[in-house]
Amino acid sequence: MRSSFYWEWYRFTIDIAFEPMPIPPKRRLKDTTSTTQPPKPRQSKLAKEHKLTPLEEQEIRSAFADFSTPKKGTKEGVLPITKVRDAMITLAIPPTPHELTEYLSILAPSGEDYAEFSSFVAICALKFHSRTRNSDTHAAEVAEAFGLFMAKFEGEEKITLEVLRGVARDIRVEVEEDVLRDMILEANGGRGVGEGVGMREFEEVGRRAGIWR
Repeated sequence: MRSSFYWEWYRFTIDIAFEPMPIPPKRRLKDTTSTTQPPKPRQSKLAKEHKLTPLEEQEIRSAFADFSTPKKGTKEGVLPITKVRDAMITLAIPPTPHELTEYLSILAPSGEDYAEFSSFVAICALKFHSRTRNSDTHAAEVAEAFGLFMAKFEGEEKITLEVLRGVARDIRVEVEEDVLRDMILEANGGRGVGEGVGMREFEEVGRRAGIWR
């Protein structure tokens, strides 16, 4: 058995959080036997440069995609300057009028009418790092992510084997039963598959997986 299933928790959380995005073909997640630690989710070079977690980067990418328009020579397209504020609002980091003026001067120093993805990441990182990261904010983030797992399972208070099966169906990943069982055991400290995973355990396994800080 591999020594950690953090990557599976990361994949499930990211995929269910961004389920409305185009769904890739079904992929099969197999149980493998390995004595080595599986790689933790990697920060991209851009995320590392701006000290963003993989989840924060994905949130920014999703918001950018919602408002961007295609532009030849760019992979992600470009974001119209008039949509910068809207995109930041969807990230729950609305800029003040003063901040918006400052950000637009960064995004379009020569008066361009669009912003490129890397520049948008930079201003979002500034806003992410400037906001107060108090316990209430973090608790809300954990509760929101936990709620995504439980959305279709009214009455359940923990992430159970059946919940993980349902999430796997929703995100179109074929997962071997042993993998789901090991995910639960990884998160709850081996207390048993039937014990499920509570919110505090979900928070801890998410932190170790790199989902949040």
